[in-house]
Amino acid sequence: MADLDLDALAAALDRRAREDGMNGVVWIDVDGEPVFGRAYGLADRAHGIANTTETRFGMASASKAFTALAVMGLVEDGTVQLDTPVRGILGDDLPTIDDGVTIEHLLTHTSGIGDYLDEEADWEVDDYVLTVPVHELALTEAFVAAVDGHPQKSAPGDRFTYNNGGFIVLALIAERASGVPFHDLVDTRVFARAGLGATGYPRLDELPGDAAVGYVYEEPESLRSNVLHLPVRGNGDGGALTTAPDLSRFWRALADGAVLPASTISEMWRPRNTDASEGLRYGMGFWLDLDGPGIVLEGYDAGVSIRTRFDPESRSTVTIVSNSSEGAWGVIKTYADRLRG
Repeated sequence: MADLDLDALAAALDRRAREDGMNGVVWIDVDGEPVFGRAYGLADRAHGIANTTETRFGMASASKAFTALAVMGLVEDGTVQLDTPVRGILGDDLPTIDDGVTIEHLLTHTSGIGDYLDEEADWEVDDYVLTVPVHELALTEAFVAAVDGHPQKSAPGDRFTYNNGGFIVLALIAERASGVPFHDLVDTRVFARAGLGATGYPRLDELPGDAAVGYVYEEPESLRSNVLHLPVRGNGDGGALTTAPDLSRFWRALADGAVLPASTISEMWRPRNTDASEGLRYGMGFWLDLDGPGIVLEGYDAGVSIRTRFDPESRSTVTIVSNSSEGAWGVIKTYADRLRG
């Protein structure tokens, strides 16, 4: 893993963002002190509103970390345990989930359950993949219909297979076990403790003025947004909005034990599996460098592309985020190449 010159990295990422015509933000800081922060392109193409470094962007699957942290908070206070079988909490719902599936299996993508958004299936980012009308997917219980009916694919604990539906099930478990609505649980146990004033789960049809519209296509003349491709309100497997500075605050809050004890965060950041296709390892709710110290969150969806990486040794954060499906990936590749040296 290369020992990066952050000024040279900033220049390389800025150059690639400009070459690609990226819409989004590139942000680099060390322990909260900005090294580089620049916004590119438009947050709202129809009205010509530019992105800024304070623009709120969709996170897609990067927000799975919030679900994992909320669940681990319930483990900390004894509401559930990592080895708690989820069947006892689900009751008669989702009967295809194996009786042996535990909370830890779901957190580590080793549950083997069928996935409502199967990463191994042949799909394109502009497909309309949801089988439940998107306007109905605002509350956690509404997702039961979306994740139901998918047969178990492998035995619990048998292998790592990235699974979106598993994190919907985690949100459902957290809500039922705690008696607190999922979004409120994350607000109090994650966002408030980490000081994330610009992070949350707004409805896609009620975006605040500082949020970027998520565009399905890269062409600057295309106004096709992601509002019909995603749940109207994000839940356990994705859909939060945040800013690049808030992500820096988030990483440092985790490292400093503000959200959960340091020992719990270390356990979540302990590698358990390797995904060769991603070139990363996985802990619980977080990706990890294949051979370095970095902790990584990544998201890809209609109108969203993001990777944010925190190095706990140098306390540096690099966030690359775009409000289009493919916009960030060229810059992310440049960053990955630099890390490999």
